[in-house]
Amino acid sequence: MAERERPWLQSYPPDIPHSLTPYPERPVWSLLEESAERYPDSPAVAFPVAPMARRLTYRQLKAEAERFAGAMAAMGIGKGDPVGLLLPNCPQFVVAWFGLQRLGAVPVGNNPLYTQRELAHQLTDAGVDILVTLDLLYPLAGAVREAVGLKTVIVAKVGDYLGFPINKLAPLKQKREARHEDRPWPPVPADAEVTWWSDLMSRTYPEPPPLQVDAVNDVAALVYTGGTTGLSKGAMLTHHNLVSNALQTGAWFSDVKDGEEAILSILPFFHSYGLSAVMNVAISRAMKLILLPRFELKMALKAIDKEKATLFPGVPRIYIAINESEETSKYDLSSIRACFSGAAPLPVAVAEKFEAITGGRLVEGYGLTETSPVTHINPIYGKRKFGSIGLPIPDTDCKIVDLDDPEKELPPGRQGELCIAGPQVMKGYWNRPEDTAEMIRVHKDGIRWLHTGDIATVDDEGYFTIVDRKKDMILVSGFNVYPTDVEQVLYRHPKIQQVCVVGVPDAKTGEAVKAFVVLKEGEPATEGEILGWARDEKHGLTGYRAPKSVEFRLELPTTMVGKVLRRVLLEEERQRAGA
Repeated sequence: MAERERPWLQSYPPDIPHSLTPYPERPVWSLLEESAERYPDSPAVAFPVAPMARRLTYRQLKAEAERFAGAMAAMGIGKGDPVGLLLPNCPQFVVAWFGLQRLGAVPVGNNPLYTQRELAHQLTDAGVDILVTLDLLYPLAGAVREAVGLKTVIVAKVGDYLGFPINKLAPLKQKREARHEDRPWPPVPADAEVTWWSDLMSRTYPEPPPLQVDAVNDVAALVYTGGTTGLSKGAMLTHHNLVSNALQTGAWFSDVKDGEEAILSILPFFHSYGLSAVMNVAISRAMKLILLPRFELKMALKAIDKEKATLFPGVPRIYIAINESEETSKYDLSSIRACFSGAAPLPVAVAEKFEAITGGRLVEGYGLTETSPVTHINPIYGKRKFGSIGLPIPDTDCKIVDLDDPEKELPPGRQGELCIAGPQVMKGYWNRPEDTAEMIRVHKDGIRWLHTGDIATVDDEGYFTIVDRKKDMILVSGFNVYPTDVEQVLYRHPKIQQVCVVGVPDAKTGEAVKAFVVLKEGEPATEGEILGWARDEKHGLTGYRAPKSVEFRLELPTTMVGKVLRRVLLEEERQRAGA
């Protein structure tokens, strides 16, 4: 990187390295290969969805991944070939993902909650013709099979990695649940042309050829953007991107002991946050992955207690649920030592209460799919600033640029667009050169900068704060209003659990601020009460920034990682206005 002032380095805790260069140019497969060599008997995967669930050591996980690689090679899959994964967090995801890395193939993760249209778009866009899925998700996979042109569908079962007799009882429980929820059973019709995971993994295959990849240029995974602002795009993350980010993020947790940690893995692996900041970081440090297919409060509390999770990456809604539940006090959560939160702003009160309950540290961070994903984290054991996203992690360069002149870097305290450079910045978007050119630009300083689309500030100590997204900015009578600013104020209201602010058309001011509010359980409130509170001078919202209307909801639309889908609320408003 060119010589630049980086005030954040002076704010690094003494045990965090300023740089990890040179980064090794090695394949993602090496993360598992090296951990299995160093800690063969350490637990790699725990799947505590049922009593007596099987565990995989690092030696066993590597062997399973190599077997899957052999199966894929026998089907003709090799370097650069895309393979779809439609799976929750389960052992099969980890096995398949690293098995594909063993071949230099390109896994494509997909959200199990996608609609048929969304799934078909993603599989078609990536060119997938082999899909690995769970039997319970086959109705979705089967519905798009013909339209996408899938040649092979590999179907796994939850029971594949459960011990006897739970593996035999699990289908009976699923059958009862399906009847109760009026879902078809069995989910995979008897005449469906599928390959069962258990059959595939029971065979012997020739050893795959030696792995040869160009770590810097070869794509290791297509990770699709969350689609919170429109149609999802495939970020091409190279082996170098993913390995670098695993090392960068891992270095931030200075007290991690390789082969001894347990990380709660609720964040979905099809999403960049769960994939890289949880799974890859864990594998690179030989941690135990405590896999949970979804966030269900009691299941999560039991898993922390039973498996003694030491690290707990999450999102605010998960920490809020634990804070507010009467169930929490029934479980021992004292093993938790460090947590980092992303995807949405972390309210100060949430962090403080969670820390009081667990004794662990909870800090906010930031990243994007396009940066593999982590770029910033507050120091875990150093100075943290609530409301900020923290400091750039090692070898991540950042600057704030003028919204009208991207070549003009702004001084501390000024609002502008956050730009990022570093080894974790994606190669580009799959089959979208124009979008890539708009997102990644080489400035006159010769550095390849990724334009995040987020409006931010940096202070004199190098702590960055996200103000809002450029596209979400509300224009009220010519004044800029950033939804996140308004939301942070509303979160201080004692009755509000969750809030999302959008701009709606207004005859007098062009746009007006509207707040969608979820109240805490048992806390009634009126629109007038919320509006009056927000307009009170002591809460810091000047007239044009204060909400003009409030709509109460039981819940807000979110992605699986808890990011509120602002575009869904805006679309509802547009449809309502056109009615």
